[in-house]
Amino acid sequence: MGTLMINPELKSITDRITKRSLETRAAYLAKIEQMRGQGPVRGALSCSNLAHGFAACGEQDKQALKLTESANIGIINAYNDMLSAHQPLESYPALIKQAAHDVGCTAQVAGGVPAMCDGVTQGTAGMELSLFSRDIIAGATAIALSHNMFDGALCLGVCDKIVPGLLIGALSFGHLPVIFAPAGPMTSGLSNKEKAAVRQQFAEGKVGRDELLEAESAAYHGEGTCTFYGTANSNQMLMEVMGIHIPGAAFEPPGTEMRDTLTRAAAERLCKITALGNEYTPLANIVDEKCIVNAIVALLATGGSTNHSIHWIAIARAAGIIIDWQDFSELSAITPLVARVYPNGSADVNHFHAAGGTGYVIRTLLENGLLHEDVQTNWGPGLSRYSQEPQLNQGRLHYVPGVSESADQEVLRPADAPFSTEGGLSLLQGNLGRSVIKVSAVAPEHRFVEAPARVFDDQAELARAFEAGELEQDMIAVVRFQGPAANGMPELHKMTPYLGILQDRGFKVALVTDGRMSGASGKVPAAIHLTPEALVGGGIAKICNGDLLRLDAVKGELQCLVAESEWQHREAATRTSEESESGTGRELFAHMRRAVSDAESGAGVV
Repeated sequence: MGTLMINPELKSITDRITKRSLETRAAYLAKIEQMRGQGPVRGALSCSNLAHGFAACGEQDKQALKLTESANIGIINAYNDMLSAHQPLESYPALIKQAAHDVGCTAQVAGGVPAMCDGVTQGTAGMELSLFSRDIIAGATAIALSHNMFDGALCLGVCDKIVPGLLIGALSFGHLPVIFAPAGPMTSGLSNKEKAAVRQQFAEGKVGRDELLEAESAAYHGEGTCTFYGTANSNQMLMEVMGIHIPGAAFEPPGTEMRDTLTRAAAERLCKITALGNEYTPLANIVDEKCIVNAIVALLATGGSTNHSIHWIAIARAAGIIIDWQDFSELSAITPLVARVYPNGSADVNHFHAAGGTGYVIRTLLENGLLHEDVQTNWGPGLSRYSQEPQLNQGRLHYVPGVSESADQEVLRPADAPFSTEGGLSLLQGNLGRSVIKVSAVAPEHRFVEAPARVFDDQAELARAFEAGELEQDMIAVVRFQGPAANGMPELHKMTPYLGILQDRGFKVALVTDGRMSGASGKVPAAIHLTPEALVGGGIAKICNGDLLRLDAVKGELQCLVAESEWQHREAATRTSEESESGTGRELFAHMRRAVSDAESGAGVV
């Protein structure tokens, strides 16, 4: 690619993050250096410890583990066969073990982590465990690696909270090399646009449950990740641009020769980059300030999930790096939108992959100075390696230069001729607090809404009001007591069809909530993740029915338009129901609700 210039604003924002993080980053690296000095080498374990660690291994692996001269890979697996995206991971450990043996190393399944599907739990009590599952997964990852039997870790996970949780946990063992191996998307079924239309028809009573289930089954029909560009597929884009995958791994479908080859190659590469070899590449050296900025830029450039305005803050903090929504907003202002994938377009991730995929996105952003090229990756120094395309030659993996032009300009465009000059994620501020809004799928005429508030304490209340015909007017729906401390900050997708119908009927509508909407955030403007949340007396708890609210995504404003004197003296409402305290396992997470940080701090419990 030749010499690549860096956008001066990108450099300035990165420098600011680096300066802000000096103390916390130094403390993290010092901790990792101490762990590196102690080492994961099995030779430091007592004979009893080591014997326990390889008791179930075959004789050949026992001999290798006794000698401690070759790498032993710890596999962290999020497999279950209820999640379509994770079902393919069942066969990965055998592939990885054989690949390790082929290069003279060993591999063991170090542990499993839970993996829940937000698609199954949407609108149910189980959804209130979803966000906290991220930190449970992080802890489970650390438990698996705590045996100190391993020279590197291969993390198997795909979906919403699983990848962030695995990465947070792995960063606590940042002296180890860590590679992530995904499973890939399911083949295309019923288009996301058609699926959304049937959901809206069902909400209006125009079709019945049989037709709705048929449509959903045609959309979600096989193994692999859901094909819309939600949190799971955003995870894969970000793992690629951070250099934590091997190049081209993100969106190859499951069950293909290429997918199996990429998985084996990940294991082989991991064996080469442990401290026992000449290319030692610890995770702590990969996830630095430039890497985090690259991840945010890639998220914004592709119209990715708003969940990552929470998750990547938590990931960054796990590496001693402090970022906030102002950083996201300022990066969004300089990042062009180069992809149109549902819900920001009609294409799915298979179309995105065929049009050029991750390699093309990385190439065009690098060529326009919008990514840091001078970073360390699992494939070696320099991010341009990830613009290459994997190919098979007699069953062996090799790389060729990636496409220089998009195969479909309706799906992917160059950064100097984008769909939009901005990434579409903005910070909103005002007397209600701070929130984020994703506008990449919101038409310009809907980005400013000034209308009376209609206040609800949960999404079921809004649904009942819609069905009773009470919402046929301009309004801003306020759905509160949905923050991390209140009930684990569930996604609120069940409201999307109702608000979309009202917008289609010509009403000016918007949403304000301290909950989440995730990667499915769509055509209705939604101020989400509002902080402080209602449970702790945030401004959202002061809103009354009929208050005039202003949501201005252009100017970054979120205000309740009442007199300042009245606002200051108005008491915050309190929650009328404590239903979220128990049932469906929620009582087990009470300590996490009490300890969780606010959304802009990553909604973590550590």
